[in-house]
Amino acid sequence: MRLLVPLLAAVLVLGASPADAHSRWTVCDGSCSFAVPPGDYEIEAFLTGQTGFDVEARRIALAPVDARPGRYVHRSVTVEVRAPEGMPSGEDGPGTPGLQVRLTGSAPRPARIAVTPKPHAPRIFVISDSTASDWANPPKNGWAQALPEFFRAGPSVRNYAQSGASTVSYLADPRYFARVRPMVRPGDTVLIQLAHNDKQTTEDVYRANVATLVDGVRAQGGAPVLVTPPVRHRFGADGKLTPLGLVVNNIGVDLPAVLRDVAGQQRIPLLDLTARSRVLLESLGEAASWPLYLTLAHDGVDDATHLSRYGAEQFAALVTEAVVQARLPIARFLRP
Repeated sequence: MRLLVPLLAAVLVLGASPADAHSRWTVCDGSCSFAVPPGDYEIEAFLTGQTGFDVEARRIALAPVDARPGRYVHRSVTVEVRAPEGMPSGEDGPGTPGLQVRLTGSAPRPARIAVTPKPHAPRIFVISDSTASDWANPPKNGWAQALPEFFRAGPSVRNYAQSGASTVSYLADPRYFARVRPMVRPGDTVLIQLAHNDKQTTEDVYRANVATLVDGVRAQGGAPVLVTPPVRHRFGADGKLTPLGLVVNNIGVDLPAVLRDVAGQQRIPLLDLTARSRVLLESLGEAASWPLYLTLAHDGVDDATHLSRYGAEQFAALVTEAVVQARLPIARFLRP
């Protein structure tokens, strides 16, 4: 194994195919499938041209990189393989067994890929709703669906966000928290962002539900992190977001404010995605911020809540900025 690094370095200098360097490399042209059981895996890739890749249920594992033809750029990322591939309800289908990799980019070229089991990888769990979900079918995208592209190999982003979930249903339905909680290991990070569907939830019930989620994560040795919800594209005549845009619920409960208060009282790290996404939208303005969401011209529907692929990547970037500011341990794995 000591000879592998200098050999691959020589391959890069010469511009030859790294597939010749070691038998574990597979040539992926367009899409490819690896017959592996559920678990966490490191994907190493040598990419040329303008190429990136998605995995499983349209998770953005690696944004396209630029490399001159014949020259290869090495990248790696850790991903989860599970069934169903997308949301935990399985409503968008079970997916395909094994690990699916699909090349992306404006000019994707065949890539050399190796897949290695990583059973002891640190994990980043996401407990959330449709604004973060892995959407198997376009046009909707969740911000956590884009989160893996911001991390180098190391942690696996395990996105268990469920469309339609509230703090009430995520606790009540056995497919959601009852499934996630036993998987959490000591040291795992668990991002909790539930608010959009708590439309009729009273403040007392909302606080109690958030506390139950936090306590459940802590009981497993995990590190809970509260994330305030992304804003909706709802502007007032003054050019500012309305209370509905700021996720104040139907009975007047300012849910992001409650999360901030709970985080302060329990000394839990807080990633304020509401505040960061509000600044982004209001700085762009009502018209220029629409591409972050689904639009009639591009997607066939105007949707002020759900994100485009572009919006998912932008909101995931806001989350990673907050991770750095909060000095979470997972920040050390972020790509430079």
